[in-house]
Amino acid sequence: MAEFTHFNEEGRAKMVDVSDKQETVRTAVANSSITVNKAIYDQITNNHNKKGDVLAVAQVAGIMACKKTADIIPMCHPIPLTGVNISFEWEIENDDYRLMITASAKTKGNTGVEMEALTAASVTALTVYDMCKAVDKGMVIGETYLVEKTGGKNGDFKRENRVR
Repeated sequence: MAEFTHFNEEGRAKMVDVSDKQETVRTAVANSSITVNKAIYDQITNNHNKKGDVLAVAQVAGIMACKKTADIIPMCHPIPLTGVNISFEWEIENDDYRLMITASAKTKGNTGVEMEALTAASVTALTVYDMCKAVDKGMVIGETYLVEKTGGKNGDFKRENRVR
């Protein structure tokens, strides 16, 4: 089992020193989802939500969250992001309208961007919920998970099966 590195000699939390780690290009992709009813699906796809363009606002919120990850996750290092992207895809089965959210982040540095991608995906889903909750509070935010990451001393990771 790997040694826990976020604790000091007294057993208290600390931010890990990454200054000796090699600077490499690092990427991460994370997914989340939100399941909505047909009325919300219609509002989003026809851009009829009273609060505005749901996907445009959610996309900007996800990018902003990615940039602020170190401010809300206590042991995250502030890192210079070189790229962030949020994309959407609808999956429709019977009366199940699921918006799949993919967030990707990139940096050139000495620590990874997994937390940034995960934060971006999460906040994107939360923003869709916030903008549509007046129509239905029964929306369900699905699993949020790392799809893949590249770079760093631990090497690359790629999830074999999609979480549903």
